Amino acid sequence: MKVIVERAELLKSLSHVHRVVERRNTIPILANVLMRTGAGGLELKATDLDLEVVETVPAEVGQAGATTVPAHVLYDIVRKLPDGAQVALETSGERGTLQVRAGRARFTLQTLPEGDFPDLAAGEFSHTFQVKSADFRRLVDKTQFAISTEETRYYLNGIYLHVTEAAGFETPVLRAVATDGHRLAQAQLAAPEGAAGMPGVIVPRKTVAEVQKLLEDKDAIVSVSLSATKIRLALGAIVLTSKLIDGTFPDYGRVIPQGNDKTLMVDKADFAAAVDRVSTVSSERGRAVKLSLSEGRLILSVTNPDSGSAVEELEVDYAAEALDIGFNSRYLLDITAQLEGDTAELKLADPGSPTLVRDSTKTDALYVLMPMRV
Repeated sequence: MKVIVERAELLKSLSHVHRVVERRNTIPILANVLMRTGAGGLELKATDLDLEVVETVPAEVGQAGATTVPAHVLYDIVRKLPDGAQVALETSGERGTLQVRAGRARFTLQTLPEGDFPDLAAGEFSHTFQVKSADFRRLVDKTQFAISTEETRYYLNGIYLHVTEAAGFETPVLRAVATDGHRLAQAQLAAPEGAAGMPGVIVPRKTVAEVQKLLEDKDAIVSVSLSATKIRLALGAIVLTSKLIDGTFPDYGRVIPQGNDKTLMVDKADFAAAVDRVSTVSSERGRAVKLSLSEGRLILSVTNPDSGSAVEELEVDYAAEALDIGFNSRYLLDITAQLEGDTAELKLADPGSPTLVRDSTKTDALYVLMPMRV
């Protein structure tokens, strides 16, 4: 194999694919990136057996071929090369090495045969639809913070993506939901053509993180293909294929409160800043903040026997009966960070029931927060 590729193009592509490669690998080939010449230039491919990213970069191909080299080492080399450099990549079959040349710099890397590189066989995809990158990214951004990290409840370790009917929408919606049992995030958009009848799937946390990084161009169109076991996203020269979580997502609709009759309207920025301030003295473990509501007034308080206490008062729009309720301050801040309008709307019931939080101006996303004892 003999190719010349522009440093900026190669670095951008390597930055996408090398993230998939785990730093510690018991299988040596999984630490490598596959480089293969093709009609479009040079194809780069990395996998961890659950997730695979393939990207093609423009290249001047002198001799066709393929090889695999350590992904993180190659990325670090290209990252440290000067801007504007032309990078020459050449394999030596007898010695099993790859030469990397740019200007006066020369590196020789050990290779492994490309025939040993695993292929994440995608199989047939039953549904394919196209959606604007910004819209799909929004679904992910609005929900990913609520993904559970508890490995025993593996079916919560991702975002549940499915098509359903929704109030306020004339047509079905493509909905994303994530929950860790303490909080729930839901976002949706009008279902794209081709999504109808798709299986409900759970997209793993690592795949979600990669999707967020790849969907940089807001105006681009991303093609999403789904089967019962895999998801594939194609965006320009990048193709991401991932296994799905094999599990049943719980009936989340049962935890979304319908009858909460106490409405609190509060300035989002003031509320978040006050929660952040009083939580400074909260314990690292509990992080509980108490909300004491009365007509037109909200008192936020934290009491920590080890470090002290804090109190702050806010003027709010609240006309229901007085209520004391506690929440995890970190969870409150995570949710308010997702709200886009100036006003946060909290629908409350009693100190032991979940609270519904939403943007006062938006109807396509909502959040549910379980209370804490304070």
